[in-house]
Amino acid sequence: MSLKQRIGTVGLGLMGSSIATCILAAGHAVTSLVRDASEAEPARKRILGFLTELSEEGLLNETPEIVAQRITVTTDVNDLAGISVVIESITEDVEAKKAVYHALETVLSPTAIIGSNTSAIPVSVLQDGLQHPGRLLGIHWAEPAHITRFMEVICGKDSELLYAQQIVQLAESWGKEPSLLRKDIRGFITNRIMYAMLREAFNLVENGYATVEDVDRSLRNDLGYWITFAGPFRFMDLTGIPAYLTVMKDLFPDLDNRQSTPEMMEKLVASGAKGVSNAQGFYPYTHESAEAWEKAFIDFSYDIRKLAEKYPQHSGA
Repeated sequence: MSLKQRIGTVGLGLMGSSIATCILAAGHAVTSLVRDASEAEPARKRILGFLTELSEEGLLNETPEIVAQRITVTTDVNDLAGISVVIESITEDVEAKKAVYHALETVLSPTAIIGSNTSAIPVSVLQDGLQHPGRLLGIHWAEPAHITRFMEVICGKDSELLYAQQIVQLAESWGKEPSLLRKDIRGFITNRIMYAMLREAFNLVENGYATVEDVDRSLRNDLGYWITFAGPFRFMDLTGIPAYLTVMKDLFPDLDNRQSTPEMMEKLVASGAKGVSNAQGFYPYTHESAEAWEKAFIDFSYDIRKLAEKYPQHSGA
């Protein structure tokens, strides 16, 4: 495989390591900036593990060990000089992210693209105060980043569309099927729609209409049945548009529209629950069952990727 352009990343936590894995697997060399040198070895082991998974699933063209050798981990921002695309994936904190961008602007070319892996912070907020705000974009990945085909590329108020289009094209070469948001909006596409769904899910449970299990069961067997094949607009095309207008007229006024967070969620988080990561969540877990669910999610992620790739990928006719 001929080596592609070197890509820079910032942050090698779980998500950052997964992002680096995706880029490495696509044939790039990667230089990753971390805060502390002690982060390097755990990240290398994590990335090798991810690459091994990809290889076992037939999604890697080289041996994992050879691919893993293409990553350089550094604590010196100067090592990113000359790189034309850098993707930041650190904590969801505005000031921390801006500090990274200001450091990057001391070494990067004015036309080098900086991408922020953010799921909630408006890109326009992150652009504020930069020397070259037009080259900063939001690049929203899904977990696990090295498996899923999801990506959203988000323009802030100062972003230049040409840079966004370049990232879309690059992401397609990484095996992604990216969506482009031409205007900045908090939460982007999937998070806005998902959290609207979560608000209604909590409404149904907290008001005694259904249990957590029943809500999950219904969505898994209805929404989960078709959503990988078609998004909501394609699904309405497939199943008859007029009926949806009739339901909208009756249902929209009755949907939950609260501005506060659900009490059930507040109490669960206050109790220390984090989900399968600490075996405390909406469902009861043992440490063994939590690990089994984590493994099942990875296995499912590979299976659903293979299934999705069998069917039309693009929105055109």
